[in-house]
Amino acid sequence: MGALNSSGPRTMHPNSIGILMIAAALLGAVIRGSIPYMFVSLGECLTEKSGRINLGMEGILLMSAMTAFAISQRSGSPWLGALAAAIVGGLLGLLHAGLTELPGVNDIAAGIAMVVFGSGLAFFFGKQFVAPMAPQLPVFEFGAWTSNPALRAALRISPLFFLGIVTAFALHYAFQYTRWGLHIRAVGDAPEAARSMGISARQYRVIATTIGATLAGIGGSHLTLYFPGIWSEGISGGQGLMAVALVIFARWSPLRCLAVSLFFGGAQALGPLFQSLGFTGLYQLFNASPYVLTLVLMIASCSRSRKLAGMPGALGGKG
Repeated sequence: MGALNSSGPRTMHPNSIGILMIAAALLGAVIRGSIPYMFVSLGECLTEKSGRINLGMEGILLMSAMTAFAISQRSGSPWLGALAAAIVGGLLGLLHAGLTELPGVNDIAAGIAMVVFGSGLAFFFGKQFVAPMAPQLPVFEFGAWTSNPALRAALRISPLFFLGIVTAFALHYAFQYTRWGLHIRAVGDAPEAARSMGISARQYRVIATTIGATLAGIGGSHLTLYFPGIWSEGISGGQGLMAVALVIFARWSPLRCLAVSLFFGGAQALGPLFQSLGFTGLYQLFNASPYVLTLVLMIASCSRSRKLAGMPGALGGKG
């Protein structure tokens, strides 16, 4: 009579558990880090599709982040803070749009002025809001199935991530299939031809720049209401400026902006990930990954011989 083969419940190898936790932590870090890039790049993509460049996104990001923190702390409502950040971002975008429509005003110069103006306002008003943390946005708990605290923390996803995905697909649809989106593209590619068809280039550019800055404002709220969840003067880390390079690399496509934002989020996650694994020697080097990536993408996008694919024809001009 043969021996009975009885096998107990299968257990996962400790190494497999470790790899799973690292993968989950990396995924969570990529998602968290990608959200500001996502909203700023989508906003910049919309702005540039209309033929304007807004280099002031860094100032808008900072001012929106400070506003979100301040309103959330004073009111106790993080959603009210996020809404206030979007409104402030839109107002700064409207100011930028108005400046760039004035005769003789250069997009680049106006953008630099907006960086100084927005960051200066944020630093001035933000001095009174140095606190450990304001009320934070609620999250989706995708790690509720596990009792591991590290895994649960990695799988806490902000609703802004899903809002960013919806926004990317909505912009893609608008550019391809709606009258408004086609007018934006016409104004950005051939403003004189658009005017001959009765389309107001000024009106569409002002609207696009304002909505684009509003999206950047939502990205700013993520910095203080979810990750890293505090207010400090250096909280944006240049993400508003890096998003401009991101849009160029994405060839002015909202869906590619979404994908490249995750790529940038992954680069940003490398430093903290390697530090958590004990590789502290090269921590600063890995923290510089997003900046190195930006430089590489800008060099790779340079071309003397031809215009970049997807680039709006009037981009940077005064047409």
